[in-house]
Amino acid sequence: MKKRLLSLLMLLFMAAPFTSRAEEAFEPGSMIIGHVTDAHSWHLFDYKSSDGTEHAVAIPLPVILIRDGHLDVFMSSKFHHGHADYKGYRLVGGGASKEEVACVGADGELLLDTEGNIVKPTDLSITKTSAAIIIAVILLIIIVFIAKAGYKKRPNQAPKGLQSLVELLVVFVRDSIAKPMIGEEKHRKYLPYLLTLFFFIFFCNILGLIPFFPAGANITGNLAVTATLAVITFLITNLSGNRHYWADIFNTPGVPAWLKVFPLMPVVELVGVFTKPIVLMIRLFANMTAGHIVILGFMVIIFIMSNLFGVGVGAGVSVVSVLFSVFISLLECLVAYIQAFVFTMLTALYIGMAVEEPETH
Repeated sequence: MKKRLLSLLMLLFMAAPFTSRAEEAFEPGSMIIGHVTDAHSWHLFDYKSSDGTEHAVAIPLPVILIRDGHLDVFMSSKFHHGHADYKGYRLVGGGASKEEVACVGADGELLLDTEGNIVKPTDLSITKTSAAIIIAVILLIIIVFIAKAGYKKRPNQAPKGLQSLVELLVVFVRDSIAKPMIGEEKHRKYLPYLLTLFFFIFFCNILGLIPFFPAGANITGNLAVTATLAVITFLITNLSGNRHYWADIFNTPGVPAWLKVFPLMPVVELVGVFTKPIVLMIRLFANMTAGHIVILGFMVIIFIMSNLFGVGVGAGVSVVSVLFSVFISLLECLVAYIQAFVFTMLTALYIGMAVEEPETH
């Protein structure tokens, strides 16, 4: 662990002098937003050739577009990082704005509709976030199968190695989340989903903190990902709801009759059904994105000070920036676990409320 931190510090110290020599103006906002948003290629690093030309090194990803019923499939390298058109398409945006594929006419100009908006095809591309999800799922499957193999090789024995970590988290989700929130009898039905939810969020959060391929993608900082998880929770919760659950929504007990006839409380309760997954979606997205932005903000200070006052000042500021970045990174490791726990716990709570049976005296 100490060696890894030392290597990170050395790389960050070396970054300031090279950045200060750049001829173009440094845009901190564009750099930060560009690192936390999605893209059609997986950017690794930039370098300058002997003639001073800057080159970007990135892993191309499949671009899948549908326009007027016609399917076009090619690699994102055809765009040459947004510097070239291909098959009537152009990669626009990036940095502080969203990266998208736009349609281009024969004259090389962007096509506009009748309202003056840029014409865009239906984009089904495998973006950086999509590729990162596939990588995360594959790694999770490998980890689970390694733990499974450990039980086969050493039956009825204490777990060891990776098996110990997996068993610890599985038992934690079962005994500290599923059973208390859903109940001793009904928790087994929903335990597979809760375990999948916890492991996926936790693993994606941790991968997002590692700044190099195949990690480094801000998976849970993508609103589409958190929204999908929230929608799945919403469907499971409401499809599992019993008669008592829906009766309490439209005929809330302990409420004056005039509030039910109006009907104020049924509307409030029904709105609450839809706001619960929205809260789940925004909480996970906001917390993980904020952590990445804070870390990148400390790094950006080094480059800003280097450009304004020279390499010496940038190197001096980098000491404080790197120390704060390391501290925030360690804090983010805790946040990664907490957010996985909170999302899974609230999901179990909502399911428990939906399947709870009324008490009779």
